[in-house]
Amino acid sequence: MTGGGDPAALGQLLRSRRERLVPGDVGLPAGWSAGLSGGRSGGRRRRAAGLRREEVALLANVSVTYYTYLEQGRPVRPSAQVLDALAAALRMSAAERRYLHVLAYGPGGADGTGPAAPAPPERLDPAVADLVQRLEPFPAVVKGRRWDVLAANPAARELFADWAVGASGSAGSAGGRNLIRWMFTGDQAREVYLEWEAEARAMLGRFRLAAARYPDDPDVSALIAELQRDSEHVRDWWPRHDVAAMGSGSKKLRHPRLGPVEYSHVVLQVADQPDQTLVTYTPVAPPGSGR
Repeated sequence: MTGGGDPAALGQLLRSRRERLVPGDVGLPAGWSAGLSGGRSGGRRRRAAGLRREEVALLANVSVTYYTYLEQGRPVRPSAQVLDALAAALRMSAAERRYLHVLAYGPGGADGTGPAAPAPPERLDPAVADLVQRLEPFPAVVKGRRWDVLAANPAARELFADWAVGASGSAGSAGGRNLIRWMFTGDQAREVYLEWEAEARAMLGRFRLAAARYPDDPDVSALIAELQRDSEHVRDWWPRHDVAAMGSGSKKLRHPRLGPVEYSHVVLQVADQPDQTLVTYTPVAPPGSGR
């Protein structure tokens, strides 16, 4: 993928979303078949699951040929209006819509600014690092654009086993503490997350949306290659192009001393470094309260 977009990945995303829908999902009658003459299929059986390309083209008000070119990964450059129409036709979420635009134009967007500048070395403001420590005893962590752990207080290190992935229990020499690596390449995350598969899918979707902003960052590319090499789940899920937005919510985690605890977590963006996020965790109910 280059700074000008990724036509092949764009085509894969469109096709995967098309194949997940049926006519009823988009308001078309079950017997509908959008062909050259339009109208109903006259009893012709659908040979494959999902919408047909003709149906997506009809809903998005584009030609079948043009939509086919997009799915085939040809180097065409759709307008923002066409992308929005396709996102609406395919019932994409807000996160998927943003991802669609990044794949079409690259991180520089469609406003003619061109590719994004190379990512500078990450530096954590000392004031942010100090804030993380002052949030003790509530777990708090700051992650960077590659999802490296840039700062964490003792409560977070205890809760997440210091993000150790090495056989000896260390963070490992190849990259250090990294949230997405820890989630997929070690066993400890499955002990901490009581709903591991759902949380892992969501984390991979958030990481994918964030990583799309840095298509030419060799560190990000190396991490993606490492994950695909070392995790069968990433190898299975990555081709699906699932993405998710970052947001606050709740998680069910197993604390090493307190046992299962439900935490409310809040995600805050560092203003001066928008690729850095601070995540804080607060127990929904104090341990032992009976809730």
